[in-house]
Amino acid sequence: MTIAYLVNQYPKVSHSFMRREIAGIQACGVQIARFALRWCGSELVDEADKLELQKTRVVLGVGIAGLLVNLLLTALTRPVRFFKALWLMLQTSKLSERNILYHLTYLAEACVLLGWCSKLGIKHVHAHFGTNSTTVAMLCQTLGGPSYSFRLHGPEEFDRPLGLYLGEKIKRAAFVVAVSSFGKSQLLRWCDRSDWSKIHVVHCGADEIFLSQPHTPVPETPRLACIGRLSEQKGHLLLLEAADRLAAEGLPFKLVLASDGPLRGEIETLISQLSLQDHVEITAWARNSQVQQQILAARAMVLPSFAEGLPVVVMEALALGRRVISTYVAGIPELVEPGVCGWLVPAGSFEALTDVMRITLLSPVEKLEQMGHAGADLVRLQHDVVKQASKLAALFWSNMENSQGASNVPASILQANIYPNRSN
Repeated sequence: MTIAYLVNQYPKVSHSFMRREIAGIQACGVQIARFALRWCGSELVDEADKLELQKTRVVLGVGIAGLLVNLLLTALTRPVRFFKALWLMLQTSKLSERNILYHLTYLAEACVLLGWCSKLGIKHVHAHFGTNSTTVAMLCQTLGGPSYSFRLHGPEEFDRPLGLYLGEKIKRAAFVVAVSSFGKSQLLRWCDRSDWSKIHVVHCGADEIFLSQPHTPVPETPRLACIGRLSEQKGHLLLLEAADRLAAEGLPFKLVLASDGPLRGEIETLISQLSLQDHVEITAWARNSQVQQQILAARAMVLPSFAEGLPVVVMEALALGRRVISTYVAGIPELVEPGVCGWLVPAGSFEALTDVMRITLLSPVEKLEQMGHAGADLVRLQHDVVKQASKLAALFWSNMENSQGASNVPASILQANIYPNRSN
């Protein structure tokens, strides 16, 4: 069985979890054709991502002429289906923040996707994120293309459920996957109760490079690491305010922001204004191995997010035996247990964040080690990428069985006792 993975941009620095997921699903006997709507290869630093780029077809790579040709060809060969998709496109555009030209482009992209799926014999499309990638998958299905499912991560889908036509996307999908129970609850809010059975929770998984890493003792050095795209939702500006308070107290420490992003310029300006150059360092985009080293060199990983889904970097830090400082946002409390494997603070609370950072920098290493072991055990139990990919593969096989009457499900999936609607 071959299915298509459809993502707005893939591979991408912040989407390494997806690469691992694809590898795990293929190990379960499901072949994956990688499709991205847009190209983002210029920012890639990890060699594994660069290899993935070679396996990925980019829809907008066909150019404007290609989009128009596919749009007209589909309109001529499938007029009834095309006008149904056109009507659906008009409906989805009504509450959207983007103008009609964007949505017309989505329809053209769906026509390109339809042709590719037809040529490759693809019967199902799995989209990541409930945004434009799922819109394209839904329009492609309406044109007579394959069934689709999608995975909701957040927080964008939580912020704009009506504008993203989320309820209709759930209604038309074969199934929907959330990365946390919180994410599932948000899907339940915006769909009919009759569609609740379609919604499943499958966690993202931590890479083997994190799960199998020999234990590295927590350093005595007063160092913290923040791993997360430099954007408003991650709370970096609040983090710098907390760092400024600790520096004013004369507390020695180093805070490393190991990432990049659109907020970098503003962050650099604030570092300069607060005279934090000796305390705060910003790196560039980091490879998996570099992320691992930054986490291991720190006493804790701090991520004071204002909005999230369930950050993969949180499970990676816990897998490496490092305490996590984060916020009571979205799915994070499902993974970080305060006082056991980390600390959670109210999102936006400068005082609480400062207090917990101070405690972490001053805590005995023995205390941090104890909490680190608890976090590693939790991640191995709930976020093993092989186990989570197997659950997702089982959903793909189940969908194929329901739609085509096929029953050639790999024995490995059945024996794992994770196949929905069956018992051993």
